[in-house]
Amino acid sequence: MNALNVKTVADYTAQGTKPDILFWVGCAGSFDDRAKKITKAIVKILNHVDIKYAVLGAEESCTGDPAKRAGNEFLFQMQAMSNIAILNGYEVKKIVTACPHCFNTLKNEYPELGGHYEVIHHTQLLQELIDSGKLKVEGGTFKGKKITFHDPCYLGRANGEYLAPRAVIEKLDVELVEMKRCKTNGLCCGAGGAQMFKEAEKGTKEVNIERTEDVLESKATIVAAGCPFCNTMLTDGLKHYNKQDEIQVMDIAEMIAQAADL
Repeated sequence: MNALNVKTVADYTAQGTKPDILFWVGCAGSFDDRAKKITKAIVKILNHVDIKYAVLGAEESCTGDPAKRAGNEFLFQMQAMSNIAILNGYEVKKIVTACPHCFNTLKNEYPELGGHYEVIHHTQLLQELIDSGKLKVEGGTFKGKKITFHDPCYLGRANGEYLAPRAVIEKLDVELVEMKRCKTNGLCCGAGGAQMFKEAEKGTKEVNIERTEDVLESKATIVAAGCPFCNTMLTDGLKHYNKQDEIQVMDIAEMIAQAADL
């Protein structure tokens, strides 16, 4: 990440200044090889539009979402309180993240523990940057392609954000096709509720296989995602059907970075 020139909040503090926005990278964006590409795409965009942003770096820890969803409220509160102490110590006001799980936890569950921040998802920031003219994109290699968007549970049904990701995708001059289950009727990829980290339960079919069938039915050549967990589950689903060479799974940030030639 150093090659992309990313400052930490501590760097700003050492200079006696503060960033305008904190980029919360999240566990997936920090450690998962596939999700790191999404992180890099966001950094390229933030550098391009010259936003005064920073990351916590080694001071960032898991938000506690997986622990809470798995039922370990005690561990969640320990993780949350530790993060809140750091965020409040740096007087962080605004946070952007590419992970809807982090987004939901920071936005809706940290306030009752003393963490009050303006939290936005990266697709909301991208829409804002494009609408304000700070970020200019054209379709490029995406022009005219059939693209479908998979609604992450914690962005869509949990927080009611359906417009921003679609508005950003449409800026690429593509054919946006909806899956039969979308928006308020969207189907989970199968990773939420800490399911990402446990063995499957008894049943006849994995959830991500069911969701992949919706993707195949849409006839899209690209599945746009806005969550690293969804990205993994949909990729695995396409591999199950040997469609990984025909259909791409891309985060919206990656699509915008590519279209903007960053």
